[in-house]
Amino acid sequence: MLRLTAYPALLTATVLVATAALALGWDPAKVSPSFLVCVVLYLAVLERLIPHQPEWHPSAAEWRWYGAHFLLTMAASATAQFLVTTVVARVATAEPALPLWAEIPLTLLCGSLAGYLAHRLGHTNPLLWRLHGVHHVPRKVNVANNGVNHVLDIVFAQGSVQLLLALAGFSPEAVLAAGLLTTTQGYFVHANVDVRIGRLNHVLASPEQHRLHHSVDLREAGHYGSDLSCWDHLFGSFTWRPGREPVAVGLSGPSAFPETGAVLANLVHPWIRAGSPDHETGSA
Repeated sequence: MLRLTAYPALLTATVLVATAALALGWDPAKVSPSFLVCVVLYLAVLERLIPHQPEWHPSAAEWRWYGAHFLLTMAASATAQFLVTTVVARVATAEPALPLWAEIPLTLLCGSLAGYLAHRLGHTNPLLWRLHGVHHVPRKVNVANNGVNHVLDIVFAQGSVQLLLALAGFSPEAVLAAGLLTTTQGYFVHANVDVRIGRLNHVLASPEQHRLHHSVDLREAGHYGSDLSCWDHLFGSFTWRPGREPVAVGLSGPSAFPETGAVLANLVHPWIRAGSPDHETGSA
């Protein structure tokens, strides 16, 4: 029963929080990080109750490493938001032309497409891969190591998406609502949970797809969308089929990047060593 209800309950909670935030005028700067922490805790509990791979549970040492990376990721997200806000303050945008109920799904679609393209570019551009490859080093996929990222990768990926939405004139309310769903999906797809969504895989991203994205076999990788899967269909990077599992996750040439526990080395390695393009997948 939990395998069937865990994901619908998460989506329902996301919609309720977004509705309350809009109706009550909650501060996005407080709502977004608070909601993120709740999502991570919820999924961490589910990983213990209905794990997909019990051996993918983080060890005590890994929790420390992942925690350090998570804090850096949060700082990078805040930096990206600050940079976007600074730019937008200097570039006047028009008032939204659509009512909020129509603006929110359009914001989600545009943001999802921008996120897909930024993510795919992180795999196909050698310079950006030296940043994004840090995320693919762990040989496990779980909610805790979703925060393992290079700070500049987060600034680029999130900053470009937020800047696009802001310059397009989407209201802060629509960006907040769409952002909560993106946050939920982004951590859900990375969770080590035994949840399958069936035919919804052709509309929404899922852990089933994202584990393939982390595969060492590039022929089954793809799946750059972390919220919607329609872009993977459209751009030919959809490889999921029922029951398909990655042969292994991580990098086929892990020596190209420092281990996840070497947090400082991960931050400086793009400038002192070249990350191997062993996980780049422009054709997947």
